[in-house]
Amino acid sequence: MATLGERIRTLRKQKKLTLEALAGKELTKGMLSLIENNKANPSMESLNYIAKQLDVEVSELLEEVNVQELRQVLEQAEKLYYAESEDLDADLIALVKPYVDKLSYGYEAARLLDLYSRSLYYEKKPDWQSYSVRAEKMYDEMNLVEKQANIGIFRATVKFVEHDYERALEILLMERKKIETKYAFLPAITRLDFDYNEAVFYFAIGNTDNAIEVMQRAIDFSKEQRMFYRTDALYRLAVGHGMMSFDKQQAEYYAKKLLQFGEFAEDIEATLFHGFTTAYFFNYDQEYIKALNIIDQNLAIMNKENIHLPFYYVEKGKALYGLGKLEEALHSLDKVIVPLHIHHPYDLSFLYVMDSYKALCHKRLGNIEKAVHLAKIAVDNIKPLPRTPMQDFIFETYEECYNG
Repeated sequence: MATLGERIRTLRKQKKLTLEALAGKELTKGMLSLIENNKANPSMESLNYIAKQLDVEVSELLEEVNVQELRQVLEQAEKLYYAESEDLDADLIALVKPYVDKLSYGYEAARLLDLYSRSLYYEKKPDWQSYSVRAEKMYDEMNLVEKQANIGIFRATVKFVEHDYERALEILLMERKKIETKYAFLPAITRLDFDYNEAVFYFAIGNTDNAIEVMQRAIDFSKEQRMFYRTDALYRLAVGHGMMSFDKQQAEYYAKKLLQFGEFAEDIEATLFHGFTTAYFFNYDQEYIKALNIIDQNLAIMNKENIHLPFYYVEKGKALYGLGKLEEALHSLDKVIVPLHIHHPYDLSFLYVMDSYKALCHKRLGNIEKAVHLAKIAVDNIKPLPRTPMQDFIFETYEECYNG
């Protein structure tokens, strides 16, 4: 394995340069000789100067593999990372692993370490953090603020996925402060990423005042900048808060905004979310037939993997229960499977009520023991989460079933 000094000497001789010629005006011949013989380590400034004199990238001096090869590997790694398959993280690890000890400088090296660390995390490997730190350091040296911020957000999200919402927010605020301390002005996309996640995390811990402030700030900033980035996610967040607080006016206002955005962007998911919101409030107002009409209309255009499917089945079960169609309600509620990728207390709360409605169905059918069992499942699921109207409903349902 060639050392840094040996690579510099080899390139110098290939370009037929003397020590004196390569040293130029910024290095001495003696210092360059020490560097080539691995008796001195060049500073980053000196390394950049040497690379410029040799007409190569710094990465070619620091790495055994050349930039072109790394670019090819990175192209494959990006495709694997964004492909929709559970098995591809292991493939990405196998692809990048032979290079990790040789990655020390440049965008390609940093991005490969970034993707490698994330894949290690998804594969539940304990050493993923060390590669994340290396990637972050390289991004920092290149002033790649967006990439550096994304690593910080990922670290916070790791705790969020573990439902350690307090720690997730703590990490996010720390990472944001670290970035904002170094850079006076953040890129608009980075600012919106931080704002959106901060609002999400504040809602998750039940701090609605801070969440609303940050969320509204992000929405206003998006309008000022005429940016659509995160617009749909911010509108969904605003709708979700309106639903949780039973603020129908706010929920309908932002749901309409989301529908308009969905039509503009030809985003069917925005339309489906609007439909779910509408059905939710129809059920709340006990207009069960109207709820079922919009639910069945949208279920007809969804595939089995659609992210909105379990939410629609819950609302359909609620509507059928309201109409007294208990067996049909149970049939719909039995289809609800809580997706593994859902972690926000709001989303989980919308879904966990399914067992409460199952319990109510069984209670009315005379299956009291089954009703109490299902009501207890709902309580156990919702208990660790911050307080929401759904949590109150679940506790009340358990009391009703338990007391007969």
